[in-house]
Amino acid sequence: MSKLQLTVNGKHYEVDVPESRMLADVLRRDLGLTGTKIGCEEAECGLCTVLVNGTPVTSCVYPAFRAQGAEIVTIEGLSEEAPAAETPAEADPMLELKLHPLQKAFIEHGAVQCGFCTPGVIMTAKALLDENPDPDEDTIKAALKDTLCRCTGYNSIINAVKSAASELRGEGPIPWGGVDAQLPPLKVVGHSVPPQEVVDKVTGRAKYADDYVFEGMLYGRTLRAAYPHARIKRIDTRKAKALAGVHAVLTHEDIPGDNIHGLIYDDWPVLAAEKVRYMGDPVAIVAADTEEIAAQALELIEVDYEPLPVVTGPIEAAQPDAPIVHEEWKDGNLLKHIKVRHGDIERGFAEADVIVEREYHTPTTDHAFMEPECSIGVPAGYDDEHPKLTVYVGSQIPYEDRRQIARALGLPEEQVRVRGTLIGGGFGGKEDIAGQIHAALLAQATGRPVKMRYTRQESLLFHPKRHATVIRVKMGAKRDGTLTAAQAELYGDGGAYASLSDKVMTRATTHATGPYAVPNAKVDCYVMYTNNPPSGAFRGFGVTQSAFAVEQTMDILAQELGIDPVDFRRNNALRVGATTVTGQVLRESVGLLDTLRLVARDMNQGDPENFLWGWREGNKAYGWGFACAYKNTGLGGGAPDRATAEVEVFPNGTAEVRISSADMGQGLSVVLAQVTAEELGLPAERVHVLLSDTDLTPDGGPTTASRQTYMSGNAARHAADAVRRALATVAAEHLGVAPDALVFAEGQVRANGSAVPLGQVVEWTRAQGQEAKVRYTYDAPKTQPLGSGGDMHFAFSFSTQAAFVEVDLETGEVRVLRMIAASDVGRAINPKMLEGQVEGGIVMGMGNCLTEEFIVEDGVPWSTFLARYRVPHITQTPKITSHIVESPTAEGPFGAKGVGELTSINPSPAIANAVYHATGVRVYRIPIDQDALLRAIKTGKKEVHATWHDVK
Repeated sequence: MSKLQLTVNGKHYEVDVPESRMLADVLRRDLGLTGTKIGCEEAECGLCTVLVNGTPVTSCVYPAFRAQGAEIVTIEGLSEEAPAAETPAEADPMLELKLHPLQKAFIEHGAVQCGFCTPGVIMTAKALLDENPDPDEDTIKAALKDTLCRCTGYNSIINAVKSAASELRGEGPIPWGGVDAQLPPLKVVGHSVPPQEVVDKVTGRAKYADDYVFEGMLYGRTLRAAYPHARIKRIDTRKAKALAGVHAVLTHEDIPGDNIHGLIYDDWPVLAAEKVRYMGDPVAIVAADTEEIAAQALELIEVDYEPLPVVTGPIEAAQPDAPIVHEEWKDGNLLKHIKVRHGDIERGFAEADVIVEREYHTPTTDHAFMEPECSIGVPAGYDDEHPKLTVYVGSQIPYEDRRQIARALGLPEEQVRVRGTLIGGGFGGKEDIAGQIHAALLAQATGRPVKMRYTRQESLLFHPKRHATVIRVKMGAKRDGTLTAAQAELYGDGGAYASLSDKVMTRATTHATGPYAVPNAKVDCYVMYTNNPPSGAFRGFGVTQSAFAVEQTMDILAQELGIDPVDFRRNNALRVGATTVTGQVLRESVGLLDTLRLVARDMNQGDPENFLWGWREGNKAYGWGFACAYKNTGLGGGAPDRATAEVEVFPNGTAEVRISSADMGQGLSVVLAQVTAEELGLPAERVHVLLSDTDLTPDGGPTTASRQTYMSGNAARHAADAVRRALATVAAEHLGVAPDALVFAEGQVRANGSAVPLGQVVEWTRAQGQEAKVRYTYDAPKTQPLGSGGDMHFAFSFSTQAAFVEVDLETGEVRVLRMIAASDVGRAINPKMLEGQVEGGIVMGMGNCLTEEFIVEDGVPWSTFLARYRVPHITQTPKITSHIVESPTAEGPFGAKGVGELTSINPSPAIANAVYHATGVRVYRIPIDQDALLRAIKTGKKEVHATWHDVK
């Protein structure tokens, strides 16, 4: 240990730390400044950026003693305590602090979603503005090129930096000039209200799972499999248990309950017993005084394996002689065969004048959320705050976590509490169990709190991915441009365990003919077990893969027919009265044609006669691409879909909404506040939202399937409506009017020109022995299973996007210069947050098409470092134009549907179609291989593709 002296945010510190310690660890561990986040420990993501003597450094790899005697500024040092107000501020954290212009601008421009990257981005931007008070867009991009954000799409960040620079120059901030809704806003709904937690996110006060520390806390680590497929012959933990500082070493033999978990199928061991099925399988877990000791203990655990043949892909898995991944499974390696049958497929193709058939390949991709997984288990009775076993975690499904933890520990569910923390991005990747059960097991075994924080490398190795697919599509149409038939065959790589493969690939199957009226269809999907990482939920939920195939096939078919791609889609687009290929008649809320019209108008700038799909200028080629998409809202398929919310109003005139649903940056908390405020006649800032605590909040169901705005929004709205009606009854008695004569507005209850504060009515209610509190369970409209021919889903959202690309004819590099999007979301509850979802989804979709692939060779992942996984950077951000289309659905809260997944579906096919129009080369495999594209351009080939036998 050596003495380190440094000044942080104007305060001098002297601490004794190991000479090997990095600056980020000193700030977080020794000084408690957890605003500095750790996302990779590779100097790759930039989240840990702080200023050392004015210079931005990535503190996760910056040796602490290099900062000896230095002046350091972290995110906590940018804001100041505001002067005390004459009257107390009412639930407005904006008034508690004097924010830096960058912090204010990030709030104003919607540049904060999950917030985990925000401190690093702001500190990097501060260093830029300290040096250059008037940067242009290219300069901003260059300065922030090594700081990643997975949520926002970067446009809002660029605008925020420009605004802060303007304010610092004395020219005043630049107001947000974002997308406008079509429908007139209501009193609260339809306005861009900032989320309640946004100030904490820009100041470093926001607490994610790794930011919690408990007295006597131990650190957990996991021993992962040494092979992708092997039998376990022996596990010897004696040496690890003997290591000083180790408090527990557990294997499958130490699990008190069932050694199994899973969301749909119980097939995933808590700790591997007889065999391992992929490299992320956990074999043993350790709790020790430090992370370093825990890591040493892992090296002392001896495991004897008998390697087995590896199943490397879905096509190989389907072969009769393939090794079996799950011997106990009844159908070999086939997890699920999913079928869609509609009309008469043979007659449909017989009626077609033109038929095209193509094959497409999509890769395994990683969520690359900026916050690696972290769970903390606190044993029952550890202190007064923890009378029961408690797990702190950023999870998308807290109640499911509780169920699975309780099962593994052999406890009743009521004896387990899951306390959801802020989530640093999820995108579907935080639905499955990660460290929750392991942290709970170790806490129970040691009698002390145990934190399990995954490194980025462990996160990449372990957690479920987007399904790799092979998709063959065959479509036929008449000469007049009317679709007659569509047939598709999909093979999906489910990986080692089921996760949500059943549901994900069902969506890929039911959406495999696109948002079009197809009278005859046949679709077969085969989801296969392999020895690759499990595949699960990922934004787009299978539709991302099938849309890549069908939207390119639509372009090819339009070309064969000699019809403009936009007109061809318009001719066949779903509309009210149309029937989907699952047999559902669409009776309302179909805004697809409006989205198509708006994007086509912007794309050709109102001059379709002179519009060109593609052209060349020197060594560059340019092209436009077009794609439509639709995505269900809610679970559907006959699954019970419900959410329960509790709303309470207090004598001080504020309200609270309680629900377990998770906000991972998409803005659920502010949506719930707005719909509640609208019903109660309150400003949104006077509604507090409490999320994700299984002891304090009722079950809102999973944050998946773009369901939360609709489901939890409805639960909160109905609960608030019931509270308002109850309060109206009491107020009517005191005011001598009928309840329906009362108006709830601006925190008051009004009648006949007089008004009383809402809080006064609450006091009257309590005086009568009643609480101003209602718990309401909202059940979604009933849906039917696939194959029934009924309503498989209760709502769909629709989207159209156009991509404008530049292709370098000397290198094959593809750059997206512009994206135009129009999204039918039913009703925009919060336009600014909605715009963030659109932009973030587009840039994530760009990565899916151009750069991202989680590479696995013979079951062994190669992409186990963030540097090996190419997430889009700010320099790749295109200009994005966004339009909101509001075609309300009758049952949605104020007409709202889902949007979270929708906007990430179109970019891949739109970009691929644009590349074709620019170069004449059709790309059937993503991510687009720059070298393969260049070879095709140089040799005059018209296609870049793979055949089925290329995918094992």
